Amino acid sequence: MLRNLFLRHIAQTSSSPLLIEIERAKGVYLYSPDGKAYIDLVAGISVSNLGHGQPDIIAAIHEQAQSYMHVMVYGEYVESPQVRLAQLLTEQLPSILDNVYFVNSGAEAVEGALKLAKRATGRSEIISFQNSYHGSTHGAMSVTGSEIFRQAFRPTLPDIRHIRYNCLDDLAYINSRTACVIIEPVQAEAGVILPHLDFFAQLRQRCTDVGALLILDEIQTGMGRTGTLFAFEQLGIVPDILLLAKSFGGGMPLGAFIANKNLMSVLSYQPILGHISTFGGHPVSCAAAHAALQILLRDKPQEQASAKADLFCQHLKHHRIKAIRHFGLLMAVELDGDFEFLQQVVSRCIKNGVITDWFLFADNCLRIAPPLIISSEQIIHACQIICQSLD
Repeated sequence: MLRNLFLRHIAQTSSSPLLIEIERAKGVYLYSPDGKAYIDLVAGISVSNLGHGQPDIIAAIHEQAQSYMHVMVYGEYVESPQVRLAQLLTEQLPSILDNVYFVNSGAEAVEGALKLAKRATGRSEIISFQNSYHGSTHGAMSVTGSEIFRQAFRPTLPDIRHIRYNCLDDLAYINSRTACVIIEPVQAEAGVILPHLDFFAQLRQRCTDVGALLILDEIQTGMGRTGTLFAFEQLGIVPDILLLAKSFGGGMPLGAFIANKNLMSVLSYQPILGHISTFGGHPVSCAAAHAALQILLRDKPQEQASAKADLFCQHLKHHRIKAIRHFGLLMAVELDGDFEFLQQVVSRCIKNGVITDWFLFADNCLRIAPPLIISSEQIIHACQIICQSLD
């Protein structure tokens, strides 16, 4: 009955939704109404980095909800959850990234950052990368590097150029007309394409030389997913604008774009309210995010991400697996087969009690991005199920 109502009344995003009915979730497991347990290897697409039902996060949500929830649009009232979170967050970042604008989602963080770059530089050109993904709102979709996702909604934003990721030659396209370059440290939806350190070093220098702002989209890689709190810590660069969302909210909807205070100030005049959000920085979401960040700093589960990825690699041995790429616990398992085969494998895994998924721009890759708290025993068990499903 509930599935029928879901299909009737919930707007669909594809013709074949997974239709897994979830009654509760705890740790790395999701549970159906009949009690079936699923090992969650996607964490809501890199959202539930600390697992499901984390007690400290739930306590923070309850405490804040009892004090107050929405009271005014973002940026007007002094709200302690926002202030405490911004202070703790910026303490973990390079000193140039000292000012936070809270929004509701990753796509909104992208939109705000693009507006900030155009306003601050007075330039119009935006450079992104082929096979990148930045969101589904109009501006975020315009910088997403797939014509398949853009073509039905044209005209998109003007003056956008897509260049090749990790290609040094294409850095020459960044020039004095360029307002900003937006890039993911890891191209997740392309099947976890790993960064070349020399490319990022030269990209950073090129942006500095021509006065373009470098926007780093860490919406999927941030908050410990890659083994450090932020992936850019492993790249040897500092962006002008940093984007966070997904796991940033500790399971609640929250995003942010972060920059230098002087840079961010241009959104406050000519015009006033140059960027505004009603629910951005919702007090309950900020309380959850603050608790989640405290847990990352206290327990440091991110420090085990690479070792746990290696354990996946050790136990995912099958003749239909061609390669495994990973940056911490953001993993792509490349299969010897087409998209139809991949869908069959995903369905078999779910039937056998493991939730995995696919990537937007990698038709033969399984997505593995579990909660960072997943244990060695759970990893080995999940790998056994994946290999059985491949059989």
